[in-house]
Amino acid sequence: MKFEDAKKIMMENEEFKNEYEALGPIYEIKKELIRLRLEKGLSQKDLAELVGTKQSAISRLENGSYNPSIEFLNKIATALDTKLHVTFH
Repeated sequence: MKFEDAKKIMMENEEFKNEYEALGPIYEIKKELIRLRLEKGLSQKDLAELVGTKQSAISRLENGSYNPSIEFLNKIATALDTKLHVTFH
């Protein structure tokens, strides 16, 4: 069975669907962070040095084992020469 087929079946479960959708913003942030870092040609270590943290903190953020503060995300945005915007829809 393909992932998309399994996902479609699991999304029929309302509890699973709600949990899956709640994680969406977190994964979007992480995906965008990785995209920007790679676009700038930076390693995790390079970004960590620019932010003033350890490489392991960047790794934890990118692999999903750490949920950052707005302040930390803003430091990363500054290091990546971009702006952080948080909106509610």
